[in-house]
Amino acid sequence: MDIRAMRYFVAIVDHGSLTRAAEVVCVAQPALSQQLAALEDEFGVPLVHRGAKGVRPTEAGRTLYRHVRNILRQIEIAGADVRVAGSEVSGTVAVGLPTTAAAAFGMALVRTVRQRYPQVRLQLFESMSGYISELLNQNRLDFAILFRDTPSRAVEPEPLATEPLYLIGTPPGPAPRGRGDTVPLKALDGLPLVLPSGSQGLREVVERSFAKAGIALNVVADLDSLPILLAAAREGLACTVLPASSLDESDAAMPRRRITPELRRTLSLCWPRALPRSHAAEAVADILREIVAEKIASGGSLAAVSRST
Repeated sequence: MDIRAMRYFVAIVDHGSLTRAAEVVCVAQPALSQQLAALEDEFGVPLVHRGAKGVRPTEAGRTLYRHVRNILRQIEIAGADVRVAGSEVSGTVAVGLPTTAAAAFGMALVRTVRQRYPQVRLQLFESMSGYISELLNQNRLDFAILFRDTPSRAVEPEPLATEPLYLIGTPPGPAPRGRGDTVPLKALDGLPLVLPSGSQGLREVVERSFAKAGIALNVVADLDSLPILLAAAREGLACTVLPASSLDESDAAMPRRRITPELRRTLSLCWPRALPRSHAAEAVADILREIVAEKIASGGSLAAVSRST
């Protein structure tokens, strides 16, 4: 199995169509079909399911895809490292940003990378943190910003900052009692809430805190969309739990109260353990560290944490 066959197979899986993959890799479709058949003969198992709507990988195909993506990425990193030795930083850097982080840091990251490293091609993937985690676990990202602080076999987190969580919105029934701009966690017992789904870092913080306090978590809708979460709270359908950085100027009048004892989520720079760190990725990560530090220093809603935590 050579590098060309690897690239062809990745294109087939990514696009779910032999026709589209052939266009992307600039080969005739019959030649691409022959390459796929040769791969299946080499491994002795079907690698894709063929159907009227295209192709999709078998279990064996998904396994091969995962390994091939890693190999191709390492080849790309090796080439970039060789080219950058003694010259300017260059190469492709894929970064995952949850929606709130993209709003806070995305444009500043793009701007600074272009100014400082014009030979770096930045790829930004913005989505909810659950999907970003999937991309990271599949080694499709050089690194990501995630709201987590616990390491795993696949991911090594580097905590950058923490921020407190707030109860956002007015509930459809009686409002939980509190003092001024704070609300006790126990007052949220059974309160109707809309939250991100269970795969999101914020949801894990909320579930863990409610369980520790021995109170009922009443999630009436799982919404993996920040605009819809805020819209639901704005219309009084249910409250939500978010950091202040999730709100913009248009939400200035939205009721918000800090939860006590304080609930916090940790912002971490997360590296996939299976991939080597390229010079370009390290350079972009340094820029992101600077941007976060500057936001904290200028009175942003994030509170600094030490690198040792």
